[in-house]
Amino acid sequence: MHLSTRGRYAIMAMLDLAQLAAANRHAGVQKPVTLAMIAERQQISLSYLEQLFAKLRKANVVGSTRGPGGGYVIPRNLHEITLAEIVDAVDEVIDVTRCGDMHNPHGPKKGHGCVYGAKCNAHDLWTSLGKHIEGFMQQTTLQMVLDGKLPGLTGTAAVPAASGIRVHIRS
Repeated sequence: MHLSTRGRYAIMAMLDLAQLAAANRHAGVQKPVTLAMIAERQQISLSYLEQLFAKLRKANVVGSTRGPGGGYVIPRNLHEITLAEIVDAVDEVIDVTRCGDMHNPHGPKKGHGCVYGAKCNAHDLWTSLGKHIEGFMQQTTLQMVLDGKLPGLTGTAAVPAASGIRVHIRS
């Protein structure tokens, strides 16, 4: 599966924004969160975060306040914001196949396609996996991640431990 840093960082930053906003509310303070705070906590370049948040703001995933004391807020309930919405907002495409141009109506470009510009024998498998990932991203909200109530971790759709399948996830 390929999820670039754009998608990863957008999700990480949104989760951090949600955590910082919650901490502010708990302390009785309603102030926007600066990107500098998120950049420092998540070790993400501030200029990169500015680019991501411009897209997130344009997609109405975050709101912003300018000037002294300004920053970013999440204008909606965390139960309403899905990981898919965040990834879509930053123009990220998650593709588990190696043939991104197979669905091009003009056919795959030279050098693209699974094997010799045609579908490989595992193409439908990877496409199906991609649809599962897409479904996971569409049903998983920021609040679910913050609460640790994720599909697969809570017993729903989990792979039995005895299956011998190991999945390595780099964060």
